[in-house]
Amino acid sequence: MSDGALLARRDPRSAWPVLALVLVEAALVMTWSAGFVGIRFAIDHAPIFLILLWRSLVSGLILLPFGLLIGPRIRLKDAAAHMLFGALAMSGYLAGFALAIDRGVPTGLVALIADMLPLAVAILSWPVLGQALTARQWLGSFIGLAGVVIASGWSIDLGNVPLFAYALPVLGTLSLALATLLQKRSRASAMPVHQSLCIQCLSAAAIFALFAGHEGSVLPVLDPGFVSGILWLVFVATFGAWSLYYLALKKSSPTRVTAVLYLSPPVTMIWAWLVFSEPLSLGMAAGLAVSLVGIVMVARAKAPPEA
Repeated sequence: MSDGALLARRDPRSAWPVLALVLVEAALVMTWSAGFVGIRFAIDHAPIFLILLWRSLVSGLILLPFGLLIGPRIRLKDAAAHMLFGALAMSGYLAGFALAIDRGVPTGLVALIADMLPLAVAILSWPVLGQALTARQWLGSFIGLAGVVIASGWSIDLGNVPLFAYALPVLGTLSLALATLLQKRSRASAMPVHQSLCIQCLSAAAIFALFAGHEGSVLPVLDPGFVSGILWLVFVATFGAWSLYYLALKKSSPTRVTAVLYLSPPVTMIWAWLVFSEPLSLGMAAGLAVSLVGIVMVARAKAPPEA
């Protein structure tokens, strides 16, 4: 047996696990950012909640036979827990931002608030997990946030928007943060990702159906733009992003996983450049560099002991 293999057996945090986690996090950022592309394709063809409904419903129905036939038997109490996680992590998070955009909150500002997720996790970590951030983690989080401000600030335009609308993405961010921490603490988190994601998608679809019905109809739009946008959102933004998010959450800490998402606004700009030929900016590059510094600080900091 080689020296490298012996070292890997002695140290469970050897290079391969670390490398695997970094690759998962890189894929998470790419697929998380790709969700904006799918929305961009579909938004001109259907109301926002109809898009969210069919994204969640199609995802859940595709996963349903795998969830029932592959993996351990799903217990009722575990299913109920993941229905709650779906209501918070998917319905609460996505609906908060969709409503904010619908009310006229600028997309750049919504993206900025979305990337305050690590700070929301920090705020809720003490009451939920009995755990606070270290000074290094706080500093890294604020540096990462500063990078987001630099990268996204060019697109922020407050405009004439009702004041309450700005609270909607904040509530969405807190909803996802709460779901992240509750799932990390819950015994139901041991459920395989394909089963938990199926339950969460279907529970989110039920909630989005209420909003879509209020908008007018729950029937899909038979339009190539709508269909292609839904397929992109299902296979890339849902199966890709949320599966990787929960996989990373199982293998790492909530603080590290959410800090990595600081990279999503700059990567979204790169997606827009590649797909829609939107120009890149020096502000994006500078923000990306600053965010990366903050992410490294948070990721390498040791978590404080639980109270």
